[in-house]
Parts: sequence; structure tokens; C-alpha cells
Amino acid sequence: MKKKNNKLYKNIIIRQLGLNHWVDIFKKMQEFTNKRNSKTLDEIWLVEHYPIYTNGTSSINKKNIKNINNIPVLLSDRGGKITYHAPGQQIVYILINLKKRKLNVRKLINIINDIVVQTLFHFSILAKINKNIPGIYVKKKKICSFALKIKNGYTYHGFALNININLKPFNNIYPCGNKNIKMTKMQDYKKNIKFNDVKKILIKKIIKNFNIRN
Repeated sequence: MKKKNNKLYKNIIIRQLGLNHWVDIFKKMQEFTNKRNSKTLDEIWLVEHYPIYTNGTSSINKKNIKNINNIPVLLSDRGGKITYHAPGQQIVYILINLKKRKLNVRKLINIINDIVVQTLFHFSILAKINKNIPGIYVKKKKICSFALKIKNGYTYHGFALNININLKPFNNIYPCGNKNIKMTKMQDYKKNIKFNDVKKILIKKIIKNFNIRN
């Protein structure tokens, strides 16, 4: 895992990890969660991945597919079904102690929703939450997916916001296992949007909604 632009706040570390292979970060999240204890500081990781499909624990026949159009398909221990990751998609992994932060899963999901909706609103993109089909939508198209893993009260995995990602590989799957879901990205509504500009605002909204202070 590459180390890049890590910042220590009073009660959390935010790491900007750049572009990494999904499997490397997945293993690091598991290792971090397995080794941590009540004194371990929470962390939030911002990362992009090389092109990859990942299957969640709800997927059917997930062991039978090894690649789709030469893009690897790997198994994850998160909830949900199949999705796609690639550069241009900002992934935020949330590694926190729920008990210490006095949160349950529902409250954490509400925080994730607020972070993403507020970030999109900053760029004049109006988003909605769909309670029936989890995720965040713009004009009935999905712009952000999320899924978590809870182990001993600690979370990992998180959410993926489409900024300027190539959406074509989503056409090879039913995103999140639903044939009716169509994907979108911020660039569809703001043609000249810059990835790093979105990341800066996203970090500000993370700090605000998790009540992080220096």
C-alpha cells in the first residue's frame, strides 16, 4: 500500500493512498481490523483502484466467474453483489470503532449519505437517496454505491463515488445485482470537473460529518 498525504487529526487518520490494486488494499483492511483494539485510532482511506469487478457476499455463483472481458472478478467479504472499480472513481474506506463513536450501522449509513450528498451539492449536482435500492442517485441513475463489513464492532469497506470514471464496463454486469440500475458519474453533469477538486471537498465533508477536529 502506497503512503501518500496521510494526515493525523485528533481522533482519526485520513490517508490519501492514490492508485492501488484492490486486492492489496483489501488485505490491508483485513489486517488492520484484525490487529486493532480499543486504543487504535480510526482511519479513513481514500483510494482509486485499477480496473476490477468485485463480488459481495450476496452474489450468486460468485465462484464461477474469474474475469469479464479480461477484467478480473474477485471475491470480497463486504455486503452486496457485483460492482466495478477503476480510476476516476473515488473510493472511501471507513475503518472505525462503532462503539467508541457511539454509532450503529444505520447512523453510519446516514453519515455516508450526508457526506456524498453534500459533496455533490457543492458542485450543484442534486442527489437523492433510494431506500429501496441502497445507494445515491442523480436523475434516477446511481452515482455512488456503498457496502460495509462489520467485525467485532469495527467497520471496513465503505463507498465509491463516480467522478470521471469510464462507465462502459458497468454495461457488462447488473450493478449491485439489479438489471434496472443505470450508472452515472459527476462528469456527466459537470464536464470539466477535476478529480482532485472533488476529493478536497469530500475530505471537508468527511471532517464535518464525523466531527473531526485537529
